[in-house]
Amino acid sequence: MTASLEQLRRCHFAVDLGAARTRVYVKGTGLVVDQPSAAAVNTRTGALIAVGELAEKMTGRTPHYIRVVRPVSGGTVVDIEMAQRMLRHLLGDKMRRALRRKPILRAAACTPHDADPLAQRAAIETLVGLGVRKVELVDTLIAAAIGCGLPVEQPEATMIMVCGAAATQVAVLSLGSIVTAERLPVGGEAVDQAIVQHLRHEHELILPSQSVRPLQLALSGNGLTAQGPASTEIHGRDVATGLARSVQVDTAAVRDAIQAPLTAILDGIGKVLRACPPDLVADLADRGIMMVGGSALLPGLDQMLRQATGMPVHIAERPDVCAVQGLGAMLEGRIAPLALDPLGT
Repeated sequence: MTASLEQLRRCHFAVDLGAARTRVYVKGTGLVVDQPSAAAVNTRTGALIAVGELAEKMTGRTPHYIRVVRPVSGGTVVDIEMAQRMLRHLLGDKMRRALRRKPILRAAACTPHDADPLAQRAAIETLVGLGVRKVELVDTLIAAAIGCGLPVEQPEATMIMVCGAAATQVAVLSLGSIVTAERLPVGGEAVDQAIVQHLRHEHELILPSQSVRPLQLALSGNGLTAQGPASTEIHGRDVATGLARSVQVDTAAVRDAIQAPLTAILDGIGKVLRACPPDLVADLADRGIMMVGGSALLPGLDQMLRQATGMPVHIAERPDVCAVQGLGAMLEGRIAPLALDPLGT
């Protein structure tokens, strides 16, 4: 599925369509779009009202005839037409005119590691609708590893964990290819949902749709570890009365509530390591795990993984944009393949 470096150098721009955010990198310009993957639509007329940040702010705050939709789920485009309309508005008229001047417009796109042919076709169709003549698909794991500076082209193991909103992907890479990988249907949204269910059952409190992330940030400091803050105040709506109410939430109970999704991630890491050749596992004992993706910033997640695996765990400098930056590096020709001289006979 991953295109060759020569094919990628011919591309003019790259797109990372994520469940949470959409990012676009234009060759020679850099990152031009980094917005939430959301669009607000008037269901009466079909008109697109807002995209990106503005549409995200409208979530849960619109009249009945305005609907906020997410055309991407789990790294897969589920609504091709809406994804195309969203991308057109995010790019803007000026950038689209500049791209249309190319004789044969080529683009690169990230797809999850185990994306089926239907998911790959959806990504291709989305970009073809923007006037792209040729689409190259790149595995998200390889793009993210390149974007965070891992030496993926060397004959030594590098382990990467892409923590997305809808899924977590774990892989061991060597010689520019994936040795073993696992994709888990558990991500930041699963952690959010676990917190929402805990507050509903234990405190009879319904959170506003945009309040879960601030709650996770309230666990900052040591976060998921026991050294974090003892409690935090949460505002929401009472299940029975419908009135606004505030409660003091024990953060230790919150940490217990999110153990199920986090345990699934640990199981996935164990499965990848068990399937990995012993020589590469020995490399990983020194190199450890590199975490990328927006959910890698969940406070204390790296410490929890370090304690559970006994391996070093690092978070990339800008974990949320590693995949699109990796695509950009390949487009710009900054990545050179490992040169092997043919042996004489």
